[in-house]
Amino acid sequence: MAAKQFLHRLSAPAEPTAHPTAAWTPAADWGLLLIRLTFGLLMAGHGAQKLFGLFGGDGLAATGKGFDALGYHPGEVFAVIGGLSEVLGGLGLALGFLTPLAAAALIGVMINAMATVGGAHGLWVVDGGVEYNVCIAVVALAIAAIGPGRLAVDRFFRWGRGGWASAAFALGLGGIGAAITLSL
Repeated sequence: MAAKQFLHRLSAPAEPTAHPTAAWTPAADWGLLLIRLTFGLLMAGHGAQKLFGLFGGDGLAATGKGFDALGYHPGEVFAVIGGLSEVLGGLGLALGFLTPLAAAALIGVMINAMATVGGAHGLWVVDGGVEYNVCIAVVALAIAAIGPGRLAVDRFFRWGRGGWASAAFALGLGGIGAAITLSL
């Protein structure tokens, strides 16, 4: 019984207007938490592969050589930027902390990946296309738009409710970051 009461208190609305949708339920908050944790931690792990060679990754030196081959010079600096964007963006989404900024970091990295790696190969990943990168960018943008839910650090902040402004911020900042990186 105590566990049931605890779960009910965790999923109870922080305030009546936290989510304007009348159909918002505690299950929606738990669903968002599941998406944020899975997606965010996997993205953080993906960045850790680049930076530290964890989870079977190549590590910074090899990743830097790969970035050099793509035209990012010096490659190791851009590997750090990309890896940190994935680690910090992923952890931010997982925690629901600075959600629009975390989403922007992932969107920016994915725009760069689409422009330099997959764009010339079409849509499908089996052909080396952008399918995977589009999925990551869209999930990050959707979380910024929906908001991280009530089971997030951001629940205490204005941007924790999502909305058009949060989505526009994430997409705009990610796009600007990608454009600057691509122009260097």
